[in-house]
Amino acid sequence: MSSPSTPAGDVVAALGAHRLVPVVVVDGADEGACLADALVAGGLPVAEITLRTAGGVDAIRAVARTQPDVVVGAGTVTTADQVDAVVDAGARFVVSPGLSPAVVRRAQDRDVAVLPGVATPSEIMAALDLGIDVMKLFPASVVGGPAAIKAFSAPFPDVRFVPTGGVGAANLADYLGLDPVLAVGGSWMVDKSLVAQGDWAEITRRTAEAVALAEPPGTSTGAPTGASTSKES
Repeated sequence: MSSPSTPAGDVVAALGAHRLVPVVVVDGADEGACLADALVAGGLPVAEITLRTAGGVDAIRAVARTQPDVVVGAGTVTTADQVDAVVDAGARFVVSPGLSPAVVRRAQDRDVAVLPGVATPSEIMAALDLGIDVMKLFPASVVGGPAAIKAFSAPFPDVRFVPTGGVGAANLADYLGLDPVLAVGGSWMVDKSLVAQGDWAEITRRTAEAVALAEPPGTSTGAPTGASTSKES
């Protein structure tokens, strides 16, 4: 488990504070740097850059260099060698679509936060055996959404989840209203079509709306209203 006094624990705390983890597909250093600027302008200094493109590692490196205050992580990490590559590039957390003991142990060896993907009680138990108590629920909408989190929390009351997959503006509150949810992951505010078009202003606008939606009741960021209702992840 990640102690709050460790670098990994600090990152987990930061993700919980921001409540949103943008799941980003960018290709190369230029897109990575521009994306980070757009997220920061929208009030969200967090990015999970996936390794779904050849330039994913370069994008992580660019964000770590140009926006050092951004909590940048790597997604779609499936091997221990990838853990080394992204941490060397500056990633501060690692997200995997499934539970790989090799990925978890390498991330722990490198002292970075790791969020393995789980979808069943057996996978949750296996993650706990590895010392992990914050997990990515994936694909969240397919495995039962908020109802699944409520069901899992009964036998696993100390586990915190980052649901990803099918999460969007329309159902964000359904997830964030649950105590076991640390944060949610999603891509509706950083849609890959916007990245391809270089529409960083629209990404900033959607990000600001998402931040406003994620605010706990009774607080306000002053961000614009009228967020997109898509459910991309």
